[in-house]
Amino acid sequence: MNRKEYLSDTRYAKVLEQMDLLGIMDITTTRQDKNGTIVWKLPIKDQDSGILIEVASFKTGYVRNQGKSTRSNFQLNKRCENEPEYFKLPNGDYRKFTTRGCVLIPIEIDRLEYLISYCLKNYYIKNANRVPNGEFVPEWKYDNACRNGHDMLHEQKQYENQRVRDLENKFAKKLDVNSVIVNVNGHNYKVI
Repeated sequence: MNRKEYLSDTRYAKVLEQMDLLGIMDITTTRQDKNGTIVWKLPIKDQDSGILIEVASFKTGYVRNQGKSTRSNFQLNKRCENEPEYFKLPNGDYRKFTTRGCVLIPIEIDRLEYLISYCLKNYYIKNANRVPNGEFVPEWKYDNACRNGHDMLHEQKQYENQRVRDLENKFAKKLDVNSVIVNVNGHNYKVI
């Protein structure tokens, strides 16, 4: 899909603006465009493979993780319980069988808006502790660094406060009203 098609409608223009803000590229081929598929490449690397993540919206109503970053493409649609099916057993009883299925999104702009919100929540926010060069910082390591940094700041502040108190005490002793000491050529003289 090209930029002109995104600007054709206000909802599409909003999706394009969000894509630009998040650094998402539309990498749809002409064949995919003919089939009603839109593919986006995110500026986030997959944790396992180190390849940039790709997601796609399909004309059939599915939204999937697409590309080489995963071993298999999986559906990003919300899941729901399907209608139960009943199977007759040889003894005359019935067995209830339920499955979970995907909630299809039939309207393209709704799929794109869902895809933006899904990517924002699951790739951008959950991976916020990744540093720009692609290294992964585990949450516990980040928490420990923050906690230790806070402890170090607290210790630094205590040290500075103690220093100020020591200097105040030192000056208070020297500026005793009853005695003033003057230092001349390395000799201290008490002035009354």
